[in-house]
Amino acid sequence: MSHATVVVSGTKIAEEIGTSRSEVWRLIQQLRGLGVDVAGHPATGYQLRSVPDLLLPEMLGAPLKGTIFGSSKQVHHYYKIGSTNSEAMRSAAEGAPEGSVFLAEEQLAGRGRAAHTWHSARSVGIYCSVILRPVMPPSDALIFSLAAALAVRAAVAEIAPQLRVDLKWPNDLLLSGKKFCGILTEMNAEATRVRHLVVGVGINVNQVKFPAELREIATSLRIETGTEWSRVELCAALLKSLDREYRSLVEDAGARDAILRRFEEGSSSVRRRKVSIEVSTEENGGLAGITEGLDERGFLRVRTADGLRTVVSGTVRLQ
Repeated sequence: MSHATVVVSGTKIAEEIGTSRSEVWRLIQQLRGLGVDVAGHPATGYQLRSVPDLLLPEMLGAPLKGTIFGSSKQVHHYYKIGSTNSEAMRSAAEGAPEGSVFLAEEQLAGRGRAAHTWHSARSVGIYCSVILRPVMPPSDALIFSLAAALAVRAAVAEIAPQLRVDLKWPNDLLLSGKKFCGILTEMNAEATRVRHLVVGVGINVNQVKFPAELREIATSLRIETGTEWSRVELCAALLKSLDREYRSLVEDAGARDAILRRFEEGSSSVRRRKVSIEVSTEENGGLAGITEGLDERGFLRVRTADGLRTVVSGTVRLQ
């Protein structure tokens, strides 16, 4: 990639990758279809007019050195996939190492919490899932979603400190009251320990429009700032932030309390906010009240007409 903008003949490319010139031409057309700006020179060959903003292992390798995601062999890139979380869960079950990263330019079946879908348009967002293998009970899994939200917030602040990111329990990040990022944490566990954990992060980066059903509730970094972002730069910042949060969690006994405190400080809705909550369990179905912060495990406390309730999962509607 350090010499990406030089002109290279089709014959040389074919020799390098062990194929024919006609196959090189076909591959170049495929790259152009993905938005890569490749110039064709009849006498000399092909030239990248600019380094493409694709989430390739080669593009992310150097910034991730020293992190648990630092091996390029552990970064898996797909131009098109059903769901990065599904692929990460499958790979984790087959023994993929901790720190494995799954990135996609486009998802055909992107997933959010509670069977919701995640709109995953091609090469404008970050669709990323990572495998973690923490030594802890499954009841502690929520803390990883909260830590991931803090990591996203830090990554955005690193590149655009003027943006005011609001954390919405348990897994959304908002700008101007609209969602630009969602987190989906899934795990395989025994009764007392986690076998593996997959943290999926979807970030709306360079979208300029959304389907009609999302226009009132979704936004992107580009819509909010009016400028196009480098997805490679943001993805590298995200993974470095995730590495810091994860290392802190597994190495520092006080990290959990710090994550809960920082999440509350970064959220306008986990304290003193009137909410209604949609949950699937009969016990908590359809409660409403005023939020009173997070408990020691990261669950939301809500003061209702019937007393203080702890919400283990659900969709929070701000009033």
